[in-house]
Amino acid sequence: MHVVYLVVPCYNEEEVLPLTNSKLTEKLEQLISAGKADEKSRILYVDDGSKDKTWELITKFHQECGSVAGLKLAHNAGHQNALLAGLMYAKDHADCAISLDADLQDDIDVIDDFLTHYSEGCEVVYGVRKKRDTDTFFKRFTAESFYKLMQSLGLEIVYNHADYRLMGKNALKALSEFREVNLFLRGIVPLIGFKSAKVYYDRKERAAGESKYPFKKMLQFAIEGITSFSVKPLKIISNLGIVISLLSSLGLLYALISYFTGNAVPGWTAIVCSIWLLGGIQLFCIGIVGEYIGKIYSEVKARPRYIIEKDLN
Repeated sequence: MHVVYLVVPCYNEEEVLPLTNSKLTEKLEQLISAGKADEKSRILYVDDGSKDKTWELITKFHQECGSVAGLKLAHNAGHQNALLAGLMYAKDHADCAISLDADLQDDIDVIDDFLTHYSEGCEVVYGVRKKRDTDTFFKRFTAESFYKLMQSLGLEIVYNHADYRLMGKNALKALSEFREVNLFLRGIVPLIGFKSAKVYYDRKERAAGESKYPFKKMLQFAIEGITSFSVKPLKIISNLGIVISLLSSLGLLYALISYFTGNAVPGWTAIVCSIWLLGGIQLFCIGIVGEYIGKIYSEVKARPRYIIEKDLN
C-alpha cells in the first residue's frame, strides 16, 4: 500500500473548510479500508497566511483526527508557492501526493483512478475537466483562449488541467530541482517527464465561500505563465518593430511623392493619430520587456519562496 498525502492549499477558507475536511476524511478512510492507501496517509492543509479562522480550524481538525496535518506559512506567499510547500513536505513523508483545491470543485471520487494509474507505473496523473458547461461564457472563452495561446507559444501544457494532479515520489524529487522563484506549476510539471496519464472528471460548483481567483488574479496568473516559459513575446516585439519601420518607410515615400506632385494637404489629424498609435505600441512593448526584467530581478535575489511558521503532523 502507498502512503498518500492529499495536499490542500488554503487561503481564507473558513466557510468551506469544515465540509471539505469531512469529505476528505471520509474519502481517505475509504481508501485505507479498500487497501489503496496506507494508514500513514494524511490530509495536509497548507494555510497560505489566511486572515480568517482557517488555521484555527486546521488545528482543531488535527487535534480531533490523527490523519489531518497542517502547515502554516509565515505570510501569504501565493497559491503556487503554498502548493509547492505542501508538495515538498509530502516528498519527505509520502509515496505520492495529490494536490487539490479546498473548494471541493475537484471530484474527489476520481482519486481512486489516480492511484490505479500510479500503481501501474505513472509518476504523474493529471485531473482534466471533461467540459466547461458550468462556467460563464466569458470565463470559458478566456480560459480556452489562454490554453490555446500557451500552446501556440510552444509551451507544453495539459489542456483544461489546473492543479488537480497526482505526483509520485520520483516526480516530486524532480520538481524540487526546479529553483525558479516565479512558479507556474502547470508548465513545470509536464517538463519533468516520467510516465503520465490523464483522468477526466466533471468539475462541480464551489461548495461555499468566494473564489480566490477573480479576473484580475487570473490575468496576472496568465501573464506569469506566459513570461515564465516563453520568450516569443520578445520576438513578437522585434517583428512588430520591423513591420512598423517598413510601414513608416512607405508612409514617408508616400509623403514625398505627394509633396513633389503638389497633392500634399496640410493638417494635423493624421500626424496626431500616428503619434498616439506609435506611442501606445511603444509603451506596450516596453511593458512586456519590463515584465521580463522584473522576473530576472526576482530570480537574481533568490529569496525563499515560502517560510513555514508552524508544522502540525
